[in-house]
Amino acid sequence: MPHHAVPVPEQSSSSSSWSRFWERGGAWRALLLAAAYYALYQLMSWLVGSVFGPAGSGIRGEEGEAMDVLIGTALPIVLGSVILVVFAASVGWLKELFGPQPVRGRGWMWVAVGVVLAINVSAFLSIDYADAGAGLVAAWLFTGLFVGFAEEVLTRGFVVNLMRKAGHGEIAVGLTSAGIFAALHLGNLFTSDQGLATTLQQVVYTFFFGLCMYLALRVTGNLIWPILLHATTDPTLFLHGGHPVTNVFGLLPAFSTYLIVLTGIVLLIVFLVSERRRAKRDGLVEATVPA
Repeated sequence: MPHHAVPVPEQSSSSSSWSRFWERGGAWRALLLAAAYYALYQLMSWLVGSVFGPAGSGIRGEEGEAMDVLIGTALPIVLGSVILVVFAASVGWLKELFGPQPVRGRGWMWVAVGVVLAINVSAFLSIDYADAGAGLVAAWLFTGLFVGFAEEVLTRGFVVNLMRKAGHGEIAVGLTSAGIFAALHLGNLFTSDQGLATTLQQVVYTFFFGLCMYLALRVTGNLIWPILLHATTDPTLFLHGGHPVTNVFGLLPAFSTYLIVLTGIVLLIVFLVSERRRAKRDGLVEATVPA
C-alpha cells in the first residue's frame, strides 16, 4: 500500500457511471481531464476572438489595454472556470476539493509559500502604478484571480484528487500535479509567437512553481490558499514586466524565474527524502512514478 494513500469511499449503487468512472482516479484520468480542459479553453479563446475580434478592434481597444486584457485573457479563463465548477458538481467533488485536505504538510513546506509570497509582494511594490493606470491594474488583478482559480482547481484540485483516489503516495501525487501543470504550458509554443527556448524555460519554471503550489496545498490544508497565492503571481509578472519602477523591491521579481527554479530544486530534494523516510518509518513503499 503506498504511503499517504487516501481511502476511497464505497460507491453508492445509485451513483452514476459518470461519477464512478472518475472516482476510480489514476494518472491517465488526470491527463485526460487536463487535456479536455485545455482543448475547451482553447475553444473558448477562439470563440471569444471570433465574437470580439482581435486586439485593436471593436470594444477590445489596443493590445495590452485594460479592456483587451479583460476580453482576450480573462473571459476565456472565466468560462473555463465555470466549466471546471460544473464538472466538479457533476461528480460531487465540490466539498472534497474545497474542504480540509486529508493529507497535511510539514513545517519546512512553508518555505515554498514564503518564497512565492516574497517575490509577489516585491513585484507589487516595484510596479509603476501611475504608468500602468488603475484600469489596467484592476483588469490584471481580476484576471489573476481566475487564472489562479482555474489552474489550481485543475492541477492541485482535480489532479491531486484523482491521484489520491487511485491510492498513489504523495511523491507521485506532487510530481504528477506539477508535471501536468508544466505540460499545459507547452501549448504556448503553438498558440503564441514565443520560441522553443522560451517555452522550455517556461515549462521548467512552471514545473517548480507547480511543486511550490502543491506544497502550499499540503501545508495550508486547503485549496483556497494556493489559489490566492497563484492569483497574485500572474498580475505581478505582467504588470512588473510592462511597468517597472527602479527600486530595491525590483530585485526579487527580476530574478523570479531563477529563484523559483532554485528553490524548487532544493524543496524537491527535501520532499523526496522526507516522504521516503516517512514511508520507511511506517513500513510502506512510496511510488515515485504513477502506474
